[in-house]
Amino acid sequence: MAAYDLEEQEQLAALKAWWQENGNFVLTVLTLVAVALAAWQGWNYYQRSQAVQASTLYDTVQKAARTGELKLVRESAGAIMENYPRTTYAAMAALVSAKAHFDGGDLKTARAQLAWVAGNAKDEGLGDIARLRLAGVMLDEKAYDDALKTLDAKHGGAFDALFLAARGDVLAAQGKKEDARSAYSGAVGKAGADAALVASIQLRLDALGTVK
Repeated sequence: MAAYDLEEQEQLAALKAWWQENGNFVLTVLTLVAVALAAWQGWNYYQRSQAVQASTLYDTVQKAARTGELKLVRESAGAIMENYPRTTYAAMAALVSAKAHFDGGDLKTARAQLAWVAGNAKDEGLGDIARLRLAGVMLDEKAYDDALKTLDAKHGGAFDALFLAARGDVLAAQGKKEDARSAYSGAVGKAGADAALVASIQLRLDALGTVK
């Protein structure tokens, strides 16, 4: 029994010595872990809160777009873009707003909001969609060089056919039939099994007629 007590005392003495040597470090590590955990939980709460508020505004943008209230569309989309720019809702709201303004004949606002999405969207797919639509607006404005520059931007492989087709549209509008035909042909090759897209591009190819 005495031997057991002696062994226990030795263990306690060793533990005490270890704690005296390492206790401050252990407490520091535990404090840092607790602070990091609290910060992570706070960040997650902040992100959820931002998403909820942005979602509410996005609903307003959609409803206003359906009823043709362009002022409310512009203001609500602008509020999301300014206050919640890192959320997906910001890019989606700008796309909805851009379409509403394009349909309303306000190409300047449509172009500005599409450019914002192209430069700020966290979702690469939304950024690519914005570039395609922006090139379309530029085409309507006859800003052909700007449109081609926009289409030169890096994009996801899933959008290759659409970007090539859009390039063909711009080149055709410039009267560059051979270049347009090349772009359209490339688009058909990238379209794969998308029959509707292939048919659409083929119609544009046929519209070019015979290259002289």
